Amino acid sequence: MGQAQAQGSPLMGGQVSTSSSCQHLCCTNADWMSQLCPRLWDVPLHHLSIPGSHDTMTYCLNKKSPISQKESQLLQLLSKVLPCITCPLVFKWSVTQVLNITEQLDVGVRYLDLRVAHMAGGSEKNLHFVHMVYTTALVEDTLTEISEWLGNHPQEVVILACRNFEGMTEDLHEYLVSCIKIIFGDMLCPRGEVPTLRQLWACGHQVVVSYEDEGSVSRHRELWPSIPYWWGNKVKTSDLIQYLEFKKSVGRPDQLFVAGINLTENLLYVLTHPAESLQRMTLPRLPCLEAWVREQCPGPGSRCTNIIAGDFIGADDFVSNVIRLNDKLLRC
Repeated sequence: MGQAQAQGSPLMGGQVSTSSSCQHLCCTNADWMSQLCPRLWDVPLHHLSIPGSHDTMTYCLNKKSPISQKESQLLQLLSKVLPCITCPLVFKWSVTQVLNITEQLDVGVRYLDLRVAHMAGGSEKNLHFVHMVYTTALVEDTLTEISEWLGNHPQEVVILACRNFEGMTEDLHEYLVSCIKIIFGDMLCPRGEVPTLRQLWACGHQVVVSYEDEGSVSRHRELWPSIPYWWGNKVKTSDLIQYLEFKKSVGRPDQLFVAGINLTENLLYVLTHPAESLQRMTLPRLPCLEAWVREQCPGPGSRCTNIIAGDFIGADDFVSNVIRLNDKLLRC
């Protein structure tokens, strides 16, 4: 996987390499929160501009994995009857990220979209991540990697959105929450009013965990409610931007929330573009999405954005552009 990431992926007959841009961003964005203007240290997190990755863990999807139990019965049947055709097709439309978790954190991503699942027939306590198929990485190992990274960056704060929860029983939820508590310990920010960076630093807190299971949230003060995600479910860039502008016109939530600039294929597009993949569909459209990002403004206003999440982090200046939006708060 590391070698494949360094080489990049083909697009329109050429090569798209994220290695050089990733190395540059690692040098500039690894500690961006602590490098913000001190005036921004007292701004609540839900009024800052924070870069995120959509379907964070898809860089390590398992090509030999069964199809997710949440997918249609027809797709699951096809994967068993015609695995040589179905599985590669599903895989290339499931991958949304190329950088691994540490690389994403290094380039400045601070919102991680973690879709947790217990694979049917899998080991009792082995939890994976999922996006149509399951990852090779285990949840506990990934959380440990995030914790180790935070230990080396004591003033950076991450928001972990734990969601999906395919195949999760109440016992497995309790197991996952216990892993979160053990791995992050005092780094965890307890539920309450959305804190500022200065408040988090004063308490040594670096991790906000949003959790999509309401029962678990009610039992554990270390968990925050699910964070709303504006998902347009659009193939065309213009349609996605129109959707996001509509959501802004309705008004932002008074909490942490995500505007997703990730495009989504549909069956018609897949069937009429047999040689494409999600990456081939997305990369040529990033400049238009980037232009929209640069026009946004964080803050408490009804049309303001907060977390902005995208696919294929490192392929452009998305992360830096989202971080730079915080400068607009200084002009107020």
